[in-house]
Amino acid sequence: AMCACSPESQSHLGLHKKKCGQQVKEFYSYLLFTDRKFGLKVQKADATDTILSLARRNLGHHLYLTHCLWVLQVCASNVTTGATLGINGAMELLFKVITPYSKRHVRTFNSAFSFSESNSRRAVNRGYLGGLLRLYQDWHHNDVSNNYIYIRRGLLLCLKHITNIQLGRETFLGSRGMEILFTSVQDCLSCKNLDPIITTVTQILRKCYPKEPLPVASVRSSYSFQLPGNAKAEPPCEGSEGDYESDGEEEDEKDLDNEDVESKEEDYDLETDVNKLRSRPALDRPEEELRQYEAMCPELFHNFQVLSQCGFLYLWDQIQGKRISKSHCRAGQRRRSADGISLMKRETLQKQSKISHGLVLRPLPKDHACYKKMFYSEGSINPNPGGRLESSYTLTNLLEKHQGDIPFHSPHFYIARAKCVKSIPDYKDLAFPDFWGHQPPPYSKPMLERKYGVQRDKVLDDVRRLIQPSDVIGRTVFDLDEPRWVTYIEYCCLTFFSKFESGNLRKAIQVREFEYDLIMNADVNSNQHHQWFYFEVRDMKLAVPYRFNIINCEKFNSQFNYGMQLVMYSVKEALQGRPRWLRAGHDICYYKNHYRCSAAAGGGVRGKFYYTLTFSIKFPHKDDVCYLAYHYPYTYSTMMSHLDILEQNRNPKKVYWRQQTLCQTLGGNLCPLLTITAMPESKKGDDLEQFCKRPYVFLMARVHPGESNASWVMKGTLEFLVSSDPIADLLRKCFIFKIVPMLNPDGVINGNHRCSLSGDDLNRQWLAPASWLHPTIYHAKGLLYYLRSIGRAPLVFCDYHGHSQKKNVFVYGCSIKETLWQAGCMVDTDVITEDVGYRTLPKILDKVAPAFVMNSCSFLVEKSRESTARVVVWKEIGVLRSYTMESTYCGCSHGLYKVTLKLSASLHQGLQLGTQELEEMGSKFCLGLLILHLKSLPCSKKVMAQAALLLDLEEEITDRTQRLVIDTPRNFSYPH
Repeated sequence: AMCACSPESQSHLGLHKKKCGQQVKEFYSYLLFTDRKFGLKVQKADATDTILSLARRNLGHHLYLTHCLWVLQVCASNVTTGATLGINGAMELLFKVITPYSKRHVRTFNSAFSFSESNSRRAVNRGYLGGLLRLYQDWHHNDVSNNYIYIRRGLLLCLKHITNIQLGRETFLGSRGMEILFTSVQDCLSCKNLDPIITTVTQILRKCYPKEPLPVASVRSSYSFQLPGNAKAEPPCEGSEGDYESDGEEEDEKDLDNEDVESKEEDYDLETDVNKLRSRPALDRPEEELRQYEAMCPELFHNFQVLSQCGFLYLWDQIQGKRISKSHCRAGQRRRSADGISLMKRETLQKQSKISHGLVLRPLPKDHACYKKMFYSEGSINPNPGGRLESSYTLTNLLEKHQGDIPFHSPHFYIARAKCVKSIPDYKDLAFPDFWGHQPPPYSKPMLERKYGVQRDKVLDDVRRLIQPSDVIGRTVFDLDEPRWVTYIEYCCLTFFSKFESGNLRKAIQVREFEYDLIMNADVNSNQHHQWFYFEVRDMKLAVPYRFNIINCEKFNSQFNYGMQLVMYSVKEALQGRPRWLRAGHDICYYKNHYRCSAAAGGGVRGKFYYTLTFSIKFPHKDDVCYLAYHYPYTYSTMMSHLDILEQNRNPKKVYWRQQTLCQTLGGNLCPLLTITAMPESKKGDDLEQFCKRPYVFLMARVHPGESNASWVMKGTLEFLVSSDPIADLLRKCFIFKIVPMLNPDGVINGNHRCSLSGDDLNRQWLAPASWLHPTIYHAKGLLYYLRSIGRAPLVFCDYHGHSQKKNVFVYGCSIKETLWQAGCMVDTDVITEDVGYRTLPKILDKVAPAFVMNSCSFLVEKSRESTARVVVWKEIGVLRSYTMESTYCGCSHGLYKVTLKLSASLHQGLQLGTQELEEMGSKFCLGLLILHLKSLPCSKKVMAQAALLLDLEEEITDRTQRLVIDTPRNFSYPH
């Protein structure tokens, strides 16, 4: 190092004077990236003092001084060596080199070496921070031609290193650093060449913004639930990567406008204990308790004589020990209508659909006839436009005009089910989209192309609030903690509401005329898991971009940074015949903000970071009623009414359908359990025996309430299973399906994102679920235990989920060998044998499902996932094909929905998945099960021939669709 920086070495090495600097720089860059201990080696060789001496000797020779600074930069990359350099006077030397603006020797200071924490403190204590600010101002004002951007950025990098510590940030604020840098960056915004300056200034400003608590009374949820008995909700774990602020906080530079790099999860906690991977734990309950689940498998216990007389209609009564007579059977058959649902049940649902017991529909737009009749009298406006409508008039008119053209949806059925829902806030309002229904749009929306610099602009807007607060209103217009109604007439602002099923908005603050800060409610009995949102907004102006900032998000990154949009539903559009959730919003980004959770609110843990999701929207109509949501909502009442319609529409002669109750939830809601298979081909003994011996498939969804995409995939699965499709008919003959379509009803109803009413993540309770705290998990696991005990463990188990940080649809499975290989363990293949059949179904789905990507799948078993459904069912129940299927909230980066265009040199960004694509995934999963059955289980020649014909037809249709998409022009939106 000394030799390369001395004047004598230059002639000895024979380097040309003009090329010398660049070659020396490349040499030390090579050392920096290839030898991380280079700085430590310099210190051990006692060369640090010599390098500093060379630098001081060459203060008048800028070329040699530059080489010395490069060496110091490499050495300072080691924390210990950097601290030693600071002690020996490197800081003083550096600040002697930094001079006020001058055109002489401008190459001397072209980069700053990294400051260690001790050097940063030394710089603050000796007053260098204020000097740096003055020097930056000097260079900024004098460098009008922007010839010395690298020098200005070098000064900013010094400031950035110093402000990594708390003392540096406090001194920066006391020196008016926020005002100085914010004012200077305004002059740079119009020049694209100054992007490095703008980015660095923005990072410093965001880091130094004074930390504040959220503007709420308590971070804990506004809703609380008294747990049964003496049970207590454990405080949720706050520990996650990057959650805590420290004096050595390093800002993530990739966070600002780096749109090409997605976060990657590291598998650092793989289970490497072979005994734990191979062990099968004992039952977690007495074996005699399993007999209660016999009633949930009526298909296994037929009295064939009774069955031949009256079919399957009263099989449940027979299992319960009730006496069945032939006349009773004939009467029951007469009561059934042609479409498969009893007339008695239909009449009951029609009666229940009449609004009663305080259940009301949310008010309609002001210019709608129903609204005018109820709220306009004698030419004056009712002073309370947010009041509730008397439903008798409104619903009668709405239902008369409803065309009923939304498949598998009925407002009558929905109202009947919504009336029975039990929620903590005792919801009385019906959200219009859930009542009216949803049709998929006729086209798929491409992923949003985010403008470069949008995140920096949003951060600078936040800083402007602090620097220039004159236009900040700061008025609370919606607050669950202090309920009051703020009307459009009083303040000329938007009106918010979220007290309906699955709704989640805790507080809305009007920042400026068209800008609002929004705060989501935490999960019940929790102070975290802020992600899901669903709320109503009204009284908007036309063609005005409203900006919304959701300021208490928690995840460190989001697909909102990579092309995802939220969804919006317009009531006016729905009443005009277009009832659709649409992807909406522009200028969308997601970034770390200045709000922190206090130690008291965080249960004694130091404050964690919050993140802001910001987006702008132009509403399609004036004075409309619109709903905004994180993803396409799918409520508990929607699910229950959907099951009613499926039961009504099925063919009872072909489809065996039983809807039972798995258990009752903590909140008093029913968790349904479905059994779906094919009716036996005849009443002969062989056919009845084949019916009972079909292998099981166990499917579940929505254990995490905010993952509504899982419910849409499940909807597609259910509709396919009861359809008249020949493949579905063949599939029903191959399997008995046990399905729990919503495993966490309470969380869905109350607008939670991840937890149940106990404040627990139910997907982390499978090892030892408590019947009084986690009833749905306890009884779902009990049913699986029962199936295993009678030798009928499922062939496939799959839990449907949604993933917020990845694209595509994929599965997580379980493999001993792959886990050990990935962890770097030596695997003795003679000792460890493993059936690789767990890969068959994902490989099939990769070929038949457009949204599914095999390369995104993982079959590793992590220690942190040992209590999830996937791992527990694999270990304890012994299901080889135990999966978690993850569906993206965003879109696809591979396959059919990542559209490649022949007529364009560039690639289409890909399509955001809508409800139709998610439902398609559910039906394709069923197709994959049929192919798996044909590959892995013995079938009759008749079944094989029928299946081959149907699958060939399916493949031909898929190929045609794929060719249509690939040949589509760039400006054409792909139709469904």
